[in-house]
Amino acid sequence: MGYIKVDNQKVTKAIAEELKNICPFNAFEYVDEYLSINANCRICKLCVKKGPKGVCEFIDESKPKIDKQAYKGITVYMEQKDNICHPVGFELIGKAKEIKEKTNEKVYALLIGYQTEQMVESCLKYGVDGVFVYDDEAYKDFHIETYTNVIESFYKKHQVNVILFGSTPRGRSFAPRVAARLKTGLTADCTKLDMTEEGDLLQIRPAFGGNIMAKINTPNHRPQLATIRYKMFNKPEVIEPFGVVYHEDTKDINKEKHTTLVEVINKKTSHDISDAEVIIAVGRAFKKEKDLELIEPLRQKLNAVVACTRPLIENGWFPPQYQIGLSGRTVKPKLLINLGISGSVHFIEGMKESELIISVNNDEHCKLFDHSHYAIKGDIYEVIPKLNDLLTKMGVMKDV
Repeated sequence: MGYIKVDNQKVTKAIAEELKNICPFNAFEYVDEYLSINANCRICKLCVKKGPKGVCEFIDESKPKIDKQAYKGITVYMEQKDNICHPVGFELIGKAKEIKEKTNEKVYALLIGYQTEQMVESCLKYGVDGVFVYDDEAYKDFHIETYTNVIESFYKKHQVNVILFGSTPRGRSFAPRVAARLKTGLTADCTKLDMTEEGDLLQIRPAFGGNIMAKINTPNHRPQLATIRYKMFNKPEVIEPFGVVYHEDTKDINKEKHTTLVEVINKKTSHDISDAEVIIAVGRAFKKEKDLELIEPLRQKLNAVVACTRPLIENGWFPPQYQIGLSGRTVKPKLLINLGISGSVHFIEGMKESELIISVNNDEHCKLFDHSHYAIKGDIYEVIPKLNDLLTKMGVMKDV
């Protein structure tokens, strides 16, 4: 069974009259600009089929609800390369240990690779309750088909509640493949996670260009999948290991590949601003690229990395890997100096966990000020030279 739901935000007097004419049972009542459905409704669905699109919706309550008690455990997929775990996995373990308090679930690490002993030890010291290990020479190198087969086998056997992935380039391609295989949903690039007492994962991320924060949950689907960016959460404290290691049998897992890895060509590594301890971030208040020379004394003496916002990438002043924000990099430096940045939601979400944030802007209503430890209202062309002079007098830096 089910019922008809009316979206009154879309209802006008004309639409109400149209629906009243469509309904053969006189089930619609329009009073004080509010359209309601009375007991005459026989759920014939004519209003849904023939009425204005999107105004009436049939809500099907006959879908079977899952037994949430049958799904327990928060699992973190530990992405690895050359037998070194990506640090985003340890951050996700920390968050999993935090949100599990609502349901008292166990936190697991899931490792796929070959000769994984050292990686297992790395996971255990961060306080997981268990490590599921799929160790086979066939898994030495990441292959999306074989790795997906592994996670499918893992889930069918253990029926966990949640699986978390790092939102890395590999994770962004792997997690959707797993979601499709397991016939469940996936929320990408979450900025926050929480858990209800019923075990529903609350997946929070910016939506509609950053104008709102969407809170997504899937109460009738398991497992619940999400990807989370690097540097979004903190690593847990290292403790004396107590978790159990489960060495899973791999012989019956399909290892067939439709593509063959011929060669791995490692791209030349560039500095990742996500790992920088001091960052100077510049925005559109800089009128010309040459004006960036103004921050050179700060950069040199603070040994800082210069990063930027999207407009400066579009101007061609910086390569894309130096952009801070949800469409760029997430950073968590010890010191972040923002110069001439208004502070879109995407930028703020990418830097708000920095230890010390100093922002300079000539707009006293700058959104970034609400997320800064120190806010300086002023023109960057006037403030930066004074800041240089002040640091020189304090002995923090010498003239350059």
